[in-house]
Amino acid sequence: MLKSGLIAAVVIATSAGAAFALDGGDAAKGEQVFKQCMTCHRIGPDAKNAVGPVLTGVVGRPTGTYPGFAYSELNKHAGEAGLVWTDDNIFEYLADPSAFLKKYLTEKGKADQATGSTKMVFKLANEQQRKDVIAYLKTFSEKK
Repeated sequence: MLKSGLIAAVVIATSAGAAFALDGGDAAKGEQVFKQCMTCHRIGPDAKNAVGPVLTGVVGRPTGTYPGFAYSELNKHAGEAGLVWTDDNIFEYLADPSAFLKKYLTEKGKADQATGSTKMVFKLANEQQRKDVIAYLKTFSEKK
């Protein structure tokens, strides 16, 4: 009984850590960081696909589903496997897009589909900047 209680406590603590990992994002700072993303992406009510897909309403959307954008096979496979853009998923994706999707597919038992790369070659290493960009993206949520 003690062992199962300890395991439950560890699981709860680990889950809570992940959920609170993105606290502290600043949308105003994220807007400034997002200027780097605008080389490929657009956001806002009149945004159109560019080199990358529109990011309006991306939080909560399944990956690879924005209409009219030609996603990489890796991205499409991740969406078919159930990947939804949560704060945590975006946070990890921005650090290394292809590595994140390959890891996701492998964990879903689809290692055979974890090949190739995304069209997104940009990586955002700075954790605070990733939190800030996510806070900014959330200001354009279609689920307000």
